[in-house]
Amino acid sequence: MRPVKNIYCVGRNYVLHAKELKNQVPESPILFTKPTHALVKAEGQAIILPGDSGSVHYETELVIRIGRSYKKGKKADELIDGIAVGIDFTLRDVQNELKQKGYPWLSAKGFLNSAVLSRFVDFPGIEECKKISFALIKNGEQVQAGNIKDMIFDFQTIIDFTANRFGLGRNDIIYTGTPQGVGPISDGDNLSLVLGKEVIGRCKIKLS
Repeated sequence: MRPVKNIYCVGRNYVLHAKELKNQVPESPILFTKPTHALVKAEGQAIILPGDSGSVHYETELVIRIGRSYKKGKKADELIDGIAVGIDFTLRDVQNELKQKGYPWLSAKGFLNSAVLSRFVDFPGIEECKKISFALIKNGEQVQAGNIKDMIFDFQTIIDFTANRFGLGRNDIIYTGTPQGVGPISDGDNLSLVLGKEVIGRCKIKLS
């Protein structure tokens, strides 16, 4: 996998997910970032996550990789060169406390190993991508599934919004939002990241 430069994440990009957490449906993309130290590849190994900060939730997402520097007018199909399935791990209790205080989410979203990522596959184009669902399997049971057709903000909107505010270039990645079905993980859980019918990433959870 090529070195990742910046990690952008989109919050509340599926209506049913916003509603399940009792959040308002946004009128424009909600963006946050994770440090690159949060990134870890799901290659079958144990991934260590905090076990002393309250509930840790999985949020499964389709991740896009930017293959060239952004220029105004460039189409998403021209800019994206790879897709993967990722997990945006969240310290839910910490996040809820931060939201109540009006503080940034970094402590709840940017901790070590909070950005799990499968291997990348070639981007087939937006229309073909709409035919492929992504999913998370926990201990042999599918617990979350989604399709980009259900996103509030599509790839082009996300890319333009991100680039115009923060810049966007080759090897930046974007976690494009999670569908409904987020939930807690436990020590020893086995997770599989699925794209279409293929498992493209695996890991085991170690709470420490």
